[in-house]
Amino acid sequence: MREMIWQTQPVKNLRRVIYYGYHNNDEKQMFRSSLPIDRILEDPFDLPPMILCCKLTGQWLSPERGGPVRMVVPEACGFKSINWLTHVILSNMAAANDTCIDGNNDIDSPLKTWAATPAVPRAAKANRPIPITGYAQVGISGLTKVHTWVCRQATEPGDAPDSVTAPLVDATIPEPPRQGSWGGTLPEGRTPAATPGCTIDGSPKQWPLRLCKAYWSTLLPGLPPGEYTPRSHTIDDNGHAQPMPRPFRKSGHASIEQVSFVVE
Repeated sequence: MREMIWQTQPVKNLRRVIYYGYHNNDEKQMFRSSLPIDRILEDPFDLPPMILCCKLTGQWLSPERGGPVRMVVPEACGFKSINWLTHVILSNMAAANDTCIDGNNDIDSPLKTWAATPAVPRAAKANRPIPITGYAQVGISGLTKVHTWVCRQATEPGDAPDSVTAPLVDATIPEPPRQGSWGGTLPEGRTPAATPGCTIDGSPKQWPLRLCKAYWSTLLPGLPPGEYTPRSHTIDDNGHAQPMPRPFRKSGHASIEQVSFVVE
């Protein structure tokens, strides 16, 4: 994005970049987003750059993924990464003009670190270990660990007290793949040498990588028959337990999710 902006040769009075894409032919349904110009021109804390994206691992971007051109804002929620991009406007506006600013949303809030709803068996056998899996979104503050805990339904208090009083179990986060075994559509299964957050040979500087999803698993101890509610939460690199340090829903996802299952 910054390479394109420098081609317009701006010299002053530029504070924010507004952009929007094709939705339909009704101008009232335009969906737009924006970024401060400083974030576009410079990448702080080893974050990836703002990308005008037309390819994914060497292949032209499909319409289903927002092609032929879309925005990619790596550390932001999805509404900042506009699909089917058609317009980029350089502006001297001091404030954001995003569509999502309606509804009291914090539209410049970067990704948080949080654990999604854990996956549990439909029914588990009594007094036998119970496998639970899930993933965590790694935000700008990184991820140190994932805790899980389980409570008998309708007998335990809500999320905040549980995170203090319930016995916590550390989940296991797999080690990073070796170069050559990343899989997917990466050439030769290797991360490119210039990947942000990686060393010169493409190995992660820290694991899990920020702004990615980290999968985890754990084995709960056997439980007596009954209906249970497992939960999970993250601890970021600063020692903050989800939903902290930003517990407010309007600045991105933060709640501790839960799901129920039966032990027979």
